[in-house]
Amino acid sequence: MSTGTEVERKFLVASLPDLGQARAVQIRQGYLTSKQDTVEIRLRQKGDTYLTTLKKGAGLERIECEAEISQDHFDLFWPATEGRRVEKTRWTGTLESGSVFELDIFDGRLAPLTLVEVEFDNVAGAAAFQPPPWFGRDVTDDARYSNASLAAAGPPADGE
Repeated sequence: MSTGTEVERKFLVASLPDLGQARAVQIRQGYLTSKQDTVEIRLRQKGDTYLTTLKKGAGLERIECEAEISQDHFDLFWPATEGRRVEKTRWTGTLESGSVFELDIFDGRLAPLTLVEVEFDNVAGAAAFQPPPWFGRDVTDDARYSNASLAAAGPPADGE
């Protein structure tokens, strides 16, 4: 189980980078809470690993508690996420700066949306981060791009 504060910035993707050195994993996740709730409870299948996650807060810095669960537990609760799901391929790689990126290429009704996130040890590190040219607009504070919002409402209507 992991618990703590998550500090991350999220960006649209202006152009796909070379992913030759990155690792890909299929992810499906669903939300047991609605986007109006003050906490988010998520189920996630990441390859052969099953997780439940609680997140609280929005934007740059949030509380996150995550625990691995069995496939049986995942399968038991998965039907309750109907209408609040996301499927994507996550590419994890390293930027020239040494920071790790997670690039999500969404499937289904969220395609062709592509987002990239970078996690930091602290807020100061996040503020100092200089994104590479392939990163697009910073959407860290745009709630429409949270996975919970995307799962419930779909991609933003403005098409950005």
